[in-house]
Amino acid sequence: SDNMKDYLIKALTCEERVRVYICSSTALVEEARQRFDMYPTSAAALGRVLSVGSMMGSMLKSEKEQLTIRINGHGPIGTILVDAYYDGHVRGFVSDPHIMLQYNDTGKLAVGMAVGNQGTLEVIKDLHMKENWGGTVALQSGEIGDDFAYYFTASEQTPSAVSVGVLVDTDNSIKAAGGMIIQMMPDAKEEDIVKIEQIVANMKHISSYVLEKESLEAILEELFGDDLQILSKQDICFKCDCDKAKMKRALTTLSKEERMAMIEEDHGCEITCNFCNERYQFSEEELRDLERFIDTYAKA
Repeated sequence: SDNMKDYLIKALTCEERVRVYICSSTALVEEARQRFDMYPTSAAALGRVLSVGSMMGSMLKSEKEQLTIRINGHGPIGTILVDAYYDGHVRGFVSDPHIMLQYNDTGKLAVGMAVGNQGTLEVIKDLHMKENWGGTVALQSGEIGDDFAYYFTASEQTPSAVSVGVLVDTDNSIKAAGGMIIQMMPDAKEEDIVKIEQIVANMKHISSYVLEKESLEAILEELFGDDLQILSKQDICFKCDCDKAKMKRALTTLSKEERMAMIEEDHGCEITCNFCNERYQFSEEELRDLERFIDTYAKA
């Protein structure tokens, strides 16, 4: 089938006592892979977190809010950092984009080994109040899905099942990516929990569904039948809000010596955005203009 487009659906099941989020994220994970020239295991790890991030972004209450996910399990991949926004767009990076690890017995990408499990998963929500909200849990496996299931249950008191998957093609491109979060509402019954556990236990990998089905609606129908009420749909994408003006502001945080070295020795500079790998060039002339501007206003 042609690749399913990137979008997410919010739905209810079990007579509205259970909430379901599902997303297809193939294109956005592929964009991240290309931007950072990621090897398969790095791409799968970041892709899983980007997928969860887009769904968590859609849980926010207003467009003023955003959240940051930081995972470090002291594995070779280092830190995974993802920003997620109210409209489901995400951006993110991983310390080492060039990790390729497979489990010997299955040949599957060894995300848990790459991430490590001797560390934490941290979520910081900027709710546009004086205080940010933060929740931190110990990593369970580093495989991402069960780590977030534990995070929602322990930190947000919402028992959840989380399924995330990234399928990497033989040429290292992303073949399919997606995620699903199923959350028990406070009024969920014992039979709902049993039913959901049954569905999750019998599920294929979410990336297989994204690859095989023509839509998220079709996946939901296969999993939940007619016990389903779709609340909303939205497109999701990888998007960074960096621009030249923001990068210029970053230059003002350097010391005068560092800036003068760029002018007199390097005759210009290039700054790279951590979050999307976009490069920004500043000519010697632009740097001299900036220096004059700083001198004028620093004295004021």
